[in-house]
Amino acid sequence: MTITFSLDQLEEVTQQILEQNPNKVILFNGEMGAGKTTLIKQLCKTLGVEDATSSPTFSLVNEYQTIENKTVYHFDFYRLNQESEALDMGVEDYLYSGNWCFIEWSEKIENLIPEHHSIITIQSLPDGKRSLELT
Repeated sequence: MTITFSLDQLEEVTQQILEQNPNKVILFNGEMGAGKTTLIKQLCKTLGVEDATSSPTFSLVNEYQTIENKTVYHFDFYRLNQESEALDMGVEDYLYSGNWCFIEWSEKIENLIPEHHSIITIQSLPDGKRSLELT
């Protein structure tokens, strides 16, 4: 699936993503500022997370509960220096939990990613819109 959208269409975009039945582990690729965190925040909202969401840049992972008491994990591995740091925090337990796992900067833990995952690549376009590809 490939779509082009503006930020005011995020709710529709996340509905379209979830309708594609992606794997529960989703890697988010894109340059700094492309909108990965913004998209993840809206995905959490669409899944039923009512709490405030934010980037886990310093904590590495944020955990959210949906209104149906399901768990969503949001990872940001930008600050990781070695994969062993992710192992030390128990990342494999999260990734194989069966819960939604949204991962930014997954290239920092490329050897730890489950075989079954989806990828969302997002790019900023010159007109302010975003291009998104789900594979």
